[in-house]
Amino acid sequence: MESQIRSLRSYLMQRLLISLYLLWIASTAIGYFATINYANQPYDLVLLQRANEIAAQLALGSGQEKLNAEPALPDGNEPGMPDRVVYTVTDSEGRKLAGNGNTLRPLSYRRGRPGPLFSNGEREGEKTRMVSLTFFSNGHTLQLHVAETTQQRQALIRGILANIVIPQLLLTLIALAVVWYGLKQGLRPLERLRNEVGMRQRDDLSQLDGSKAPAEVRPLIDAVNDLLERLKQVMAAQQRFLADAAHQLRTPFAGLKTQAELALRTDEVAQKQHALRHILTSTKHGTRLVNQLLALARNEPAGLSTDRFTRVDLRQLAQECTLEWVQMALEKGIDLGYESDSKPLFLQCDAASVSEMLNNLIDNAIRYTPPGGHITVSTLGSPGYAMLCVEDNGPGIEAQHRERVFERFYRILGSGQSGSGLGLSIVAEVAKRHGAELTLTEGADSRGTRICVRFQLLTQD
Repeated sequence: MESQIRSLRSYLMQRLLISLYLLWIASTAIGYFATINYANQPYDLVLLQRANEIAAQLALGSGQEKLNAEPALPDGNEPGMPDRVVYTVTDSEGRKLAGNGNTLRPLSYRRGRPGPLFSNGEREGEKTRMVSLTFFSNGHTLQLHVAETTQQRQALIRGILANIVIPQLLLTLIALAVVWYGLKQGLRPLERLRNEVGMRQRDDLSQLDGSKAPAEVRPLIDAVNDLLERLKQVMAAQQRFLADAAHQLRTPFAGLKTQAELALRTDEVAQKQHALRHILTSTKHGTRLVNQLLALARNEPAGLSTDRFTRVDLRQLAQECTLEWVQMALEKGIDLGYESDSKPLFLQCDAASVSEMLNNLIDNAIRYTPPGGHITVSTLGSPGYAMLCVEDNGPGIEAQHRERVFERFYRILGSGQSGSGLGLSIVAEVAKRHGAELTLTEGADSRGTRICVRFQLLTQD
């Protein structure tokens, strides 16, 4: 199933729209409760004043109450005054003593509580607001409950809310339009950058222009430019490598072609044998060069996979590789030896690549060490690390060449040895692939060459 690609503009608009909507809901709710509070205050004062007037007319708390009096109260039929007011006088037990209606005492009302008590209720299907007062007369407690309907209050609340909610909604819509326009303008540099990248040729690795991009995107552009620069360097290195490889392969194949033509032209056995020996030599050189190129390709940074890494004993691997070169060393009159600690040195590595690296180190040492010399392959363990070293007493490598000998196809002039200059490059790539440290120094007594590779030991449980 294709992955859904979310637009940054849509994502930001969705987030901002939700935030504005929640803000509008919250402000509306806060405005609603604030409106109810402020709308009730003046009406509650009027209701309390009316209750005090009724108490004065009934002479409540004077000891000479006039419970038969009939105060003039709004009945809801007068123009501009749609609310009806009713009252009830009760004793401490809640028995009705006087009044023009039945008003229940408020649920939170407590006997003997001082001061007015306001409460909300319902009467005949209409919402009411009631105030309750307490009076003491001749050792008795009288309670006055005055309630009025809330039509005027509701009309005022609706009017205030309409004046709050509608402007807020309009402001929210305007803010949404401003945000949308701002996002459109803000993302325009990214769109230009996208169009610029989309119109490029596939081999165009020039830097992206981030001068007009937002500051938040500048690190991404810098990272892309850094990647393009590294990619340009890799492509240039590959092109140089291909050119050098083609040049190196051209020589042995040209020799093969020449010697084969000579062998075909002559009927003399000696000349044919001479041509065949040259063909064999060129074939060996070409085969070795091809094998080195393949080894280099296998260990290039593009193929740094660790899938082939296994648990390997470096001591055993080095001993086996050294034994394979003993015969060649003896043919040249070179003493090839191996030294090691007694304990195993376990690594997590690609055994084939490490063997290839050691083979190239020993091959180089045998090529450049004169007859009668000696070569020592050694493995040494230290806390957390394992060291693999190849040391010879040959002519050595001068200080100015020690950094460059690990470059591809680099050979020191006047060495008197044939080769492609890839052996130490393979060593460097294998070391890099395994995260190992590679060092090149002088051998013992400041003679010859000592190349060491320090690997990290496998953690033991």
